[in-house]
Parts: sequence; structure tokens; C-alpha cells
Amino acid sequence: MERPSLEINLPDTHEEGKLYVVDSLNNLNKLNVCPAGSQHALDEEEDPGDTRENTTGSNIRNQCLFFIIFILTLIVSLALVSFVIFLIIQTRNEMDQISSRLISEKKNIEELKKMNNLILKHLNLSGIKG
Repeated sequence: MERPSLEINLPDTHEEGKLYVVDSLNNLNKLNVCPAGSQHALDEEEDPGDTRENTTGSNIRNQCLFFIIFILTLIVSLALVSFVIFLIIQTRNEMDQISSRLISEKKNIEELKKMNNLILKHLNLSGIKG
């Protein structure tokens, strides 16, 4: 008699297991259909669209920022090059002035040498020897 009772109990536990699985599936279905869960799912679906727009907007901002930095770099470079050219021109003018002074001083020194030689010749001719 014990065997027939075991056979009867096995289908009952199997039926209870089926009911447990069905209840679990129903609970999962309720969680998926829940308004809070659906709102969360909608939020997740909207995020990728927002990130695309944010990515596009950030790309445009990055390009504008790059363009502005590029323009500022060009302006600063142009100012530096202009300043260097100005310094070169000023240096050339100063060198020209120094060169002309040296040439005039060289002429003065040569004239003084000639005068010194003339004075020595005159002294030698006049017979004054020291």
C-alpha cells in the first residue's frame, strides 16, 4: 500500500511545482507591466536619443572651440612675427647708425695720423730732435 501512496504524492508535488512556476511567471509579468517599470523602460529608451543629441551638440561645441583656439593661435603668431620683424628692422637701423659712426671715426683717426706724420716731418726738418 505504500507504493500507491507514493505514486499519488508525486503527481501532486509536480502539480504544485507547476503552480509555483505559473505564479512566478505571473509575478514577473506584473513587474514588467507595472507603470513604474514601464516608465523606467521609457526613460532608458529616451536616453540613447538624448545622448546622440548631446554627442552631436558636444561635437559642434568641440569644433567651435577648436576653431576659436585656432584663430587665437593664428592671431598670437601673427603678432609675434610682426614684433620679430619690427625688432629686426630696428636692429638693422641701429647697426647702420653704428656702422656710419665707425666709418666717420675711422676717417677722423686717419686724418689724425696724417696730421701726426706731418708734425713729425716738420719737426725732423726743423732740426729739433729729442
